[in-house]
Amino acid sequence: MPPPRDTKNNFLRLLFLLILLFFITTTTLSTISTAAPSSSSLLLLPPDAVALLSFKSKADLDNKLLYALHERFDYCSWQGVKCVQGRVVRFVLQGFGLRGQFPPDTLTHLDQLRILSLKNNSLSGPIPDLSRLIYLKTLVLDHNSFSGSFPLSILSLHRLWTIDLSHNNLTGSIPADINVLDGLSYLRLDSNRLNGSIPPFNQSSLVIFNVSNNNLTGPVPVTPTLKKFSSSSFLWNPNLCGDVLNKPCRSSPFFDSPSAAASPPTPLLQNAESQGQVLISSPSPRKHKRVGVILGFIIGIFLLIAAILCIFVLFKKRRERIDEKDTTLTSPEAVDSNPQAQSTGIPCQTENSNRGVKEKKILQVTDSPFQKPEKGAGLMFCNGEAELYSLELLMRASAELLGRGTIGTTYKAVLDNQLIVSVKRLDACKTAITSPEAFDQQMEAVGVLRHPNLVPVRAYFQAKQERLIIFDYQPNGSLFNLIHGSRSTRAKPLHWTSCLKIAEDVAQGLAYIHQASKLIHGNLKSSNVLLGSDFEASLTDYSLITLADISLSDDPDSAGYKAPEIRKSIRKATTKSDVYAFGILLLELLTGKPPSQHPFLAPPDVPDWVRAMREDDSDEEKWLLMLVEVASLCSLTSPEQRPTMRQALKMIQNIKDTAMVESNTKNTRNGYS
Repeated sequence: MPPPRDTKNNFLRLLFLLILLFFITTTTLSTISTAAPSSSSLLLLPPDAVALLSFKSKADLDNKLLYALHERFDYCSWQGVKCVQGRVVRFVLQGFGLRGQFPPDTLTHLDQLRILSLKNNSLSGPIPDLSRLIYLKTLVLDHNSFSGSFPLSILSLHRLWTIDLSHNNLTGSIPADINVLDGLSYLRLDSNRLNGSIPPFNQSSLVIFNVSNNNLTGPVPVTPTLKKFSSSSFLWNPNLCGDVLNKPCRSSPFFDSPSAAASPPTPLLQNAESQGQVLISSPSPRKHKRVGVILGFIIGIFLLIAAILCIFVLFKKRRERIDEKDTTLTSPEAVDSNPQAQSTGIPCQTENSNRGVKEKKILQVTDSPFQKPEKGAGLMFCNGEAELYSLELLMRASAELLGRGTIGTTYKAVLDNQLIVSVKRLDACKTAITSPEAFDQQMEAVGVLRHPNLVPVRAYFQAKQERLIIFDYQPNGSLFNLIHGSRSTRAKPLHWTSCLKIAEDVAQGLAYIHQASKLIHGNLKSSNVLLGSDFEASLTDYSLITLADISLSDDPDSAGYKAPEIRKSIRKATTKSDVYAFGILLLELLTGKPPSQHPFLAPPDVPDWVRAMREDDSDEEKWLLMLVEVASLCSLTSPEQRPTMRQALKMIQNIKDTAMVESNTKNTRNGYS
């Protein structure tokens, strides 16, 4: 008897449901196995693929990396992976937004790895043991949230030449054994929470070094390696000191504490007494204290006598100097019919004066009365500078005209003791608005600024209608001359690496002015950027524009550097107007064109203009365009949209770091070609 029709239909429905459930289960399991291979499936993969997938499982919690393995060597084409003969030699994941930890026993199995870069992610936790990566040359883990101490395991990686662990949360000290990495050329540990002292680095190959913004303490070791680096490599470590930073360390007390006096060793005395021997015991602590007091009293008397003699000698010399000034006559060749020349002894500037002429003995002493005899009697040295020359020696110097600027004229002065300085003579008409007291106050504020990228103000002088400022002489001229060269020839724009170096130097100087004081530069332009003996760029004439009234005869060459908000208003210059001037200066560097020849362009059109001015089709164009982007951001019309100088500096340093990592990568790749 055949089964009822309803029973047959129910059977067919049940069979269909079972088939559908089997299909869904199979598909789900397949998807799960694709997303996260099981332990058994991982055993069937090559070891390097297993290492990469294991790393992704803990470090990529948001599944940013689209890793899928369909064939045996697919992993060599994954994001950030570079293989040679099926082995991973390069793993670079910069700015991928990775979130998680750097798990141990994952990437450390890539025993042929040469370059590891996880820069600019959100990885946290400690840095694992990397000692298995014996061929590693470049380790870049900056701009993450790694914690724990400095990874001691990397000290066994003797092929390392680049280490960047900056901008993390590392604590503890820098290991003293870091000198075993004798091939190290790049080390950045800045912006962590490291403490302790700085080891005596002695790697002659070290060219990039930065430990700023930590909690390091004590003197910076004076080694040939560390002496190469400027104070910017050590900034924002309040308890660092030493000659490298030009910051004296606190000396130990002249007399030892009485508690530190040596006491007789008790066990030895007891042993001697038991044997009936006679020992001569050392003086008691009370006698030590009494001798120390007597010595201190005697030395104090000698110091007091020496101080009185020094004061007497200085008073006598000053009196002789004043008497000599009272009897000095005005030099006939320095006298001019102009009243200002009669009072200052320095030839006044005329409209038809020859700018190329060398003027000899232009600084002559006069018998003009000073408004402030106590300060006008001689040079006022800034920031405790040693008095290597006097006003008389300066005024006997031969001088060469270097140039005329917005607020005065600059001379090169060669002193009798062969010392060379730059002397800026301020325009008496333009600086008449500034009182002597205000001038003193401003020079005291400017005179304490010390930075490798600032030309230091060493001394100043003011008397009736006369104000001089003495700077260090910079032998290689100004950036203006370097960029534009001779007026008769078409200047060729500088190579992008030179632009990058100069831009970083200028940004370092400006950022220091803005952060170390409440001052601004106010007159940034290529002629106010001077080049030192190693062609390092240093700023001059900083914070002096406030002393002068430039509205009467503004310098047309400076107009292009002025931010829109201060061009036709009474608003004073600000840090953001300095940033604008920096952006214009950077464009001048990149194009070789002065600001007066910059077209008015929207930011998207600036790269095409720069590219056309350079006529450069090199492979490094992307670095050039990154610099153009920084210049465009800095020169935005709205001051609120411009970055701070510190932010602009960070952008430039990131360009430099990225370029260096890529250069190292190319060198490694060439080694395998």
